[in-house]
Amino acid sequence: MTHAPLSFRPATAADIPAMSVIRLAVKENTLSNPGRITTQMYLDHLAGLGRSWVCEQEGRIIGFSSAAQADGSIWALFVDPACEGLGAGKVLLRLATDWLFGLGHARVQLGTGTDTRADRFYLAQGWTRGALNEDGGEVVYTLDRPAARAS
Repeated sequence: MTHAPLSFRPATAADIPAMSVIRLAVKENTLSNPGRITTQMYLDHLAGLGRSWVCEQEGRIIGFSSAAQADGSIWALFVDPACEGLGAGKVLLRLATDWLFGLGHARVQLGTGTDTRADRFYLAQGWTRGALNEDGGEVVYTLDRPAARAS
């Protein structure tokens, strides 16, 4: 089965409604209080506190990632559950980590629920699985900046 090509670009304010729909549609790492994630938080991660990217397929946003500049973390990475397995998550993750490494961060971090597909995904992408965070709700993952290649 052939799938329509994926395209990636920086997110804009006009993308926030679609990003929010995807965030609320996920089956794992769900929000206990969806109101906790505000439009302003998305806006902050478009430019300023961070940067965000979207993946589109046939003009429809199917996933997004957001990186937080201050602490070198991945604030969000979500793919529409109906579109998982197409490779969008891998590229969105790479866009976010490359941006953070480009800013000078030596290590990127994120947290995700334990025993989830995301937990297995980050491990498969070469991230280091650490301990549970302070409240015990998420496992912390880190990725070190690749060493500069000798020319």
